[in-house]
Amino acid sequence: MKELLLESPEGCGYRYAILVDEMAVGGLCCESYGIKVTGPDGDSQAVPNITVSAGRIDELAELVCRNQVSPVTLRDVVEDWL
Repeated sequence: MKELLLESPEGCGYRYAILVDEMAVGGLCCESYGIKVTGPDGDSQAVPNITVSAGRIDELAELVCRNQVSPVTLRDVVEDWL
């Protein structure tokens, strides 16, 4: 699994990353995308395999960064977004 670090808002203590992995879909292998947030204390939360659409994960990543989502609330934000 690869992590693509995102630019965090200025003054934000969180680090954001898009997770890139592979998953089997109907006998085919395709890229899947997730999101990870790491707090200033090193606490992190990851939600892998959210979508296979690069455009959709970009939308989610922008939302998460803009709203400075914390590791504690990441899963709730993703579930609401879905």
